[in-house]
Amino acid sequence: MDWSWYLFRFDRRINRALLWQALLIVALLAGLLEVVGQVVRAVEGGTSLALRFGFDIDFDFALDDVFSAVDPRTYRSLASTDRATLILKAFGTALFFWIFLATAIKRLHDRDRSGWWIVPFVFVPRLLFHFSDLLPTSNWFVPFNWAIDALWLWGLVELFIVPGTSGHNRFGPDPLAKAEESPAASLAQDWDQSREIEIVPPSASPPGGMHVKRGA
Repeated sequence: MDWSWYLFRFDRRINRALLWQALLIVALLAGLLEVVGQVVRAVEGGTSLALRFGFDIDFDFALDDVFSAVDPRTYRSLASTDRATLILKAFGTALFFWIFLATAIKRLHDRDRSGWWIVPFVFVPRLLFHFSDLLPTSNWFVPFNWAIDALWLWGLVELFIVPGTSGHNRFGPDPLAKAEESPAASLAQDWDQSREIEIVPPSASPPGGMHVKRGA
């Protein structure tokens, strides 16, 4: 597998399994960054190894941390955050966000949808979830809240549950096509008939005709 294409590029398609795998990779990387953060604080003479930052890995690959960057309330806590923690947090958020975009868009391609569907499926619901404490609590807002929840659920089903379109679509070949190809069909395609048969001139001995090459 081309890992740079898989995790960082936006063209072609991936299936459900590879999106779940990307989520697992991000969770492992988040755990690694937590360990690195502990080590850095210990080297700097920290008195406690308690975790001072965390990534809430969800189906959106910790996307909530991206929205924290546009939340004014986040900046009030930056004064009490050490530089190492801030750098690791920023690096991890940017990395996970890019991996999420690359894999989710390719998965939408597998569903024969444009990558822009990620906006209503993910960005709009998660943005409203992040600022839910600032939204109205009146009864008139309840149907709108239900609609956002339904949109988020629809996005999860499209990305993680529903299989991709069968065969070639406008974004590329079916990622499962090679895996589902039968061994017999593959063998038939690999057999080069011209390499196995030679034409013997009539004047040659034995009599002319087609003969299978020896040692072929």
